[in-house]
Amino acid sequence: MYMVPINYWAVLLNVVIAMGLGFLWYGPLFGKQWVAMMGWSESEMQEKMKQGVAKNYAIMALGSLLMSFVLAHSLIFAAAYLQVSGIMAGIEAAIWNWVGFIAPVTVGSVLWEGKSWKLWALNSGYYLVVLLLMGTLLALWP
Repeated sequence: MYMVPINYWAVLLNVVIAMGLGFLWYGPLFGKQWVAMMGWSESEMQEKMKQGVAKNYAIMALGSLLMSFVLAHSLIFAAAYLQVSGIMAGIEAAIWNWVGFIAPVTVGSVLWEGKSWKLWALNSGYYLVVLLLMGTLLALWP
């Protein structure tokens, strides 16, 4: 059986990157816009932050770990299939995973939940940026 070479340190570091970007993205960068687009007041947001925030961060960290692990596998296959290497392999794997998995699934929030396209762009934009960062790290630190 062939073992796919995965850099588990890079996978773990990607969790830190994803959580750090999430803190910045939904905090200083776009936090006020996100809260407004969600239809929450500032006090409602503060209340939500008190309700199970540690559990929510743990679940997000686990999700980021899984995303990084799967992207590491995708990167290896993308590099072989697309015949690219280095940072371009990381970027292409990230983009194709976002186009194929994130964008189509998250558009349901607009179609079925009545969320705005601006909110979709903000949320899915986070995933595009985080996948690009993850793909870049995985490609540069094999």
